[in-house]
Amino acid sequence: MGGWVTNTLNSLGYIGVVWLTFLENVFPPIPSELIMPLAGYLVSQDRMTLVGATLAGTAGSVIGALLLYGFGRWFGEERLKRFADRNGRWLTLSPRDIDRASTWFEKRGLWAVFICRLIPGLRSLISIPAGIHCMPLGRFVLVTALGTAVWTGALVFAGQQLGENFERIGRWLDPVTKVVLGAMAVWYLWRVIRFKHDHERSAHG
Repeated sequence: MGGWVTNTLNSLGYIGVVWLTFLENVFPPIPSELIMPLAGYLVSQDRMTLVGATLAGTAGSVIGALLLYGFGRWFGEERLKRFADRNGRWLTLSPRDIDRASTWFEKRGLWAVFICRLIPGLRSLISIPAGIHCMPLGRFVLVTALGTAVWTGALVFAGQQLGENFERIGRWLDPVTKVVLGAMAVWYLWRVIRFKHDHERSAHG
């Protein structure tokens, strides 16, 4: 994959950054931790600019996030409730939980989107609940762009400073991604185990 990313950036430049970061949001196996530090290396070679690479990476990520947001908006809260009513345990959600989540998202959704755009493993996923809970599109685009610009700019700058050693960034961040995904898996299993007990208790309480 690294060779394909390198060839794409070398041949397409800023357009390649936009394309790859769009794909990275829709297909997470393509990591921004590889794309943007490589763009930073190209900045160190005067083949891109720091601002240009950051803007291109941000644009591609926002486009990809909009696609996931649109899916969440299309799926919708009511459809999610019906799905939860049939498959609540495996989804670890009940219709009542979804109502609570909607209330929470209305109050804190902006911060949730911004912070998650800075966390490997959650950067793409947060766009779906934002769509499901109908976060206003303008706010979603603004906070997604801001969070993405911080993340993208940091990776480009680090790649620029490391030069030919830019691949170290991916190795440094890989354990963080694994910890986040592992924590999500443990949390999900705990929710599945506790789901029936918690909801039976609430039904009798």
